[in-house]
Amino acid sequence: TKEDIVEVVRGLIEMVSGKREPDDVDHLGNRRAKTVGELLYNRFQNGMRRLKQVTKERMSIKNVEECMPRDLINTKPLVAAVVEFFGTSQLSQFLDQVNPLAELTHKRRLSALGPGGLSRERAGFEVRDVHYTHYGRVCPIETPEGPNIGLIMSLATYARVNEYGLIETPYRVVKDGVVQNKIEYLSADDEDRYTIAQIDSDVDSKGKLKGPLILARRKSDFPWVSPLEVNYIDISPIQMVSISSSLIPFLEHDDANRALMGSNMQRQAVPLLTPEVPLVSTGMEEKVARDSGVVVVAENPGEVVEVSSEYIKIKRSGTDTEEYLADLVEETDVDFYRLKKFKRTNQDTCYNQVPLVKKGDRVKKGDIIADGPATKNGKLALGQNVLVAFMPWMGYNFEDAIVISERLLKDDVFTSIHIEEFELECRETKLGPEEITRDIPNVSSDAVKNLDKDGIIMVGAPVKPGDILIGKVTPKGETELLAEEKLLKAIFGEKAGEVRDASLKAPPGLEGWVVNVQVFEQKEAVSPKKRAKELLRIKEMEEEVERKRKKLKRSRDKCLENILIGAIPKVDIKDYETGDVIHKKGLKISERDFKEKLLLPIVEGRLSMEANLERKIDRILMVYREKIGELKASFGKQVDAIRKGDELPPGVLKRVKVYVARKRKISVGDKISGRHGNKGVISKILPVEDMPYLEDGTPIDIILDPLGVPSRMNIGQLLETHLGWTAHNLKFVAVSPIFSGATEQDIKGYLKKANLPENGQTVLYDGRTGDRFDEKITVGWMYIMKLNHLADDKIHMRAVGPYSLITQQPLGGKSQMGGQRFGEMEVWALEAYGAAYTLQEMLTVKSDDVIGRSRMYEAIVKGRPVPEPGIPESFNVLVRELRSLCLDIEPEFEGVEEFEEQKI
Repeated sequence: TKEDIVEVVRGLIEMVSGKREPDDVDHLGNRRAKTVGELLYNRFQNGMRRLKQVTKERMSIKNVEECMPRDLINTKPLVAAVVEFFGTSQLSQFLDQVNPLAELTHKRRLSALGPGGLSRERAGFEVRDVHYTHYGRVCPIETPEGPNIGLIMSLATYARVNEYGLIETPYRVVKDGVVQNKIEYLSADDEDRYTIAQIDSDVDSKGKLKGPLILARRKSDFPWVSPLEVNYIDISPIQMVSISSSLIPFLEHDDANRALMGSNMQRQAVPLLTPEVPLVSTGMEEKVARDSGVVVVAENPGEVVEVSSEYIKIKRSGTDTEEYLADLVEETDVDFYRLKKFKRTNQDTCYNQVPLVKKGDRVKKGDIIADGPATKNGKLALGQNVLVAFMPWMGYNFEDAIVISERLLKDDVFTSIHIEEFELECRETKLGPEEITRDIPNVSSDAVKNLDKDGIIMVGAPVKPGDILIGKVTPKGETELLAEEKLLKAIFGEKAGEVRDASLKAPPGLEGWVVNVQVFEQKEAVSPKKRAKELLRIKEMEEEVERKRKKLKRSRDKCLENILIGAIPKVDIKDYETGDVIHKKGLKISERDFKEKLLLPIVEGRLSMEANLERKIDRILMVYREKIGELKASFGKQVDAIRKGDELPPGVLKRVKVYVARKRKISVGDKISGRHGNKGVISKILPVEDMPYLEDGTPIDIILDPLGVPSRMNIGQLLETHLGWTAHNLKFVAVSPIFSGATEQDIKGYLKKANLPENGQTVLYDGRTGDRFDEKITVGWMYIMKLNHLADDKIHMRAVGPYSLITQQPLGGKSQMGGQRFGEMEVWALEAYGAAYTLQEMLTVKSDDVIGRSRMYEAIVKGRPVPEPGIPESFNVLVRELRSLCLDIEPEFEGVEEFEEQKI
C-alpha cells in the first residue's frame, strides 16, 4: 500500500539523519523461540499437504461416486512426517538423564542450530556473544565449551516464552520512586523503552528507593538516575542466570569461564549410593529436585497407612466426598504411589526411589514423600561433603591431579550403581528360524548353569566377562562333512551339526548382577504351551473383573439404600414411562418397598421424584457407571496386550533384553569436580594412615592442587571451603544464594564462632612421618561430585581383533575392540629418536603390510631371521585412489623381484 511505502521511506530518512538506529540482528526482540508445538505443527502441515495432494490425484483417477473414503485417503504421508520429526530431526534428542539437574536443564535448552537455524561453521562471533538483551532471559554462563559455544543456551530462571515466541522476564513495577507489589513480564523490545533498577538498590521499609541517584540499566548503558526516573526493578538476584548456575554458591567470586565449567559439570554428576545435601547450598536445591519430577509429591493431604520399598499408600483426609457416596468410593479414598526401583536411565545410571515417610505420618498436599536419584530429603544432592586440603603431595597432585583417602573407597562415599542393557534378537533366516535355547552346541554345562529353561540368564545371577547372557543357536548352511563329523551325526542324530552358537556373551570388563529380564515375542512365535497359559490368564482376569463388578453393584445398592430407606418423599414417586405412582408422598420407604418396587426402576432410570433425592441418585449412578467403565477399559487393555503380543519389526520373532547392575567404587583415573569448575582426575588413593591429619587427628579426605586456584580465578571454592568448615563444626547447613550470600566478614565471624582460625588455614601433620608441615594450609569442607567419566568405561585392551577390509589396519575405539592409533606425531617421536627399524616395523609389518606380517609370523615361529618388509596396504589404497582420478599409475619395484606376486 501507499502507507507502507511512505513508512519505509520515512524509516530510511530517520536512519540517515541519526534519529533511528539500524536493527540489531542479535537483539532478542528480533529473535523468536520456536517451541516444540510450533515445530511439530509445521511438520504436520507439510504432511497434510502431501495427504491432500495424494487424495486429489486419486480422485482424478478413480470414479468418485463408487469410492469409499478409505480408497482415497492414505494417512501414510502424515504419519511419516510426524515419525520423521521425532525420529530423525536434529532437534529431537535423547533425554540427558544422568541426574535430575541434567534432565531439567535439557528440557529448558535453547538452540540456534537445526533446520531453519544457523550452522556451526557459518555462525560468527557476534551471534555467539552475550548480548545485553540476554539479561533475565538467557543465561550468560551456561553454554557448551566446544564448537557450539553461544549457539546452545539455557533459559534463565524466571524467563518464559510468550505466545509470539519472544522471551520475557519479570520485573516489579516502580511508580514515583516506590516499589509496587505488582509484577510485569517484559520482552526485550518492551524493556528498551524503560529504565530498570538493580535488585541491590536501597529500599526503605515502605518500598521507597533511597538515595539521590540509583544505578540502573537503560538498553546497554548503566546510568545513575533519580529514583523518579525508574520504571521497574529486578525481582531476584538469580534472575539473570540459569538453574544450573544458580546452584553454585559464591558464583560472584568465580571467573566466568570456570563458572561455565562448573554449571556444565554439575549436569554430569553421577547419582551416588548415599548422596548428601551440600553443607554450603544456595537454597535452590529443593526447587530443582521438585521440578525435575524425580521425587514423589503427595497429591492430597492425608495419613500414611502403608509403606514399603515398592509403594506408599496414603488415606486421604478432608476430601469433599458426600457422605452418601462413602460406600462406593471407599476404595478410591486411598492414594497409591508406586515407586520406581532400580530402573535404567538413558545414560546407564540408576533411577531408584526411596520412601521418606513412615506409617502413621501425616502429610500435606505438595509434601515430598519419596526421594529419587541424586536427592536427599527432597533436596538435590549431586555429591558428597568431604574434608579437603590445598597442598602439594609428592607431585601426585601436579596439574589438577587429585590425591584421595582410602576412606572414600571403604565407606562407599563415592560409590554409584550403573545399569547396562544387553539386547538379542531372534530372526527368521533363509535357512530357518533362529532359536533362543539352553541347548547350545560345544558348550559345557557349567557355562549354562545360570540360564533358565528358555536359555535366558536368571534374575539375580552374577555376571563376569565372557558369561553367556542369552543362549541362541542359528541354522548354518549345509557343508561337506568330515568323516568324524559324519560319525558324530550318526551317533547323536541330526541336530548336532545343523546349528551354530550365536549366544550373547558379557563383554570384557563387565562384572555385576542381573536385575531384570524382558522378553518380547510375536504372537505367531508363541508355543502352544504358552498359549494355553495365556488363555488361563485371560479366564482368571475375567473372573476377577466379574468379582469386582458384583462388589461395585453391592456398593451401589448400599448407597441407594442409605438415602432411600427411612426417607419420607414430599412428592409422589412415579414411573416416567407408564405414569403410575410407585410410592405415595408422605409414606416412609421401607426396606421391602426399596427392594421390590424401587431398586430396578431406579437403576433403569425410569423414576421421577423430588429434586434433592433425584440429584443424589443420579450422582450415585454416575459414579457407578464411571467405575464400571474404568474396570472394563482396564480389562480390555490387558486382554489386548496378551492377545496381540508385542510389536516387533518384520522378520524378528523374539527380542530379549537383559539388565545388568554394576557397583562402581571410586578408582584411579575417575574424574571428580567441585561446583566452581575445579575438576581433576584421581592420581593416587592413599591409605587413611598416610593422609595428612589435623591437630585433633582427623585425616584429610582429598588433597587438591593449590596452584589450580590463583590462575583460574575461581575463589568461590575457597569461600565454600571456609564456610563448609564452620557449617560442619557448628552442625548447620549454610544457605548462601548467589549475589546476595555470605560476605567475607560473615565467614570470618562464623570461623571465630566455631573456634577455627579466622584465615581458614591451620597446621597439618604428615601421616607417614608425623612431622608437622612447615606452612599453615587451607583446610575445610567442600562439596565434591563424581562425574560420568569413569576409568572403568574407558580402559581398554586389544591383542588380536577386527581389521578394516580396505586399509587392512585395526579399527579404532573401545566399542569396536580397536587398537591404539600410531599417528603422525608418534611417528615424529620415533624419527626424533632415530629409531629407524622400530619406525619401519610400525609402518609396515605391525600395521598393514599383509604379506610382510604373515612372513614375520612365520619367521618368529620357525626361529628364522626377520625378513624384509613388504608394501603397506595403505600405499595400494593410494594407488587405487589415484587410478580412480584417471591417472595411470604403475608402481615399479626396482630390484625387488619377490614382490611381483603382490597384487594391487
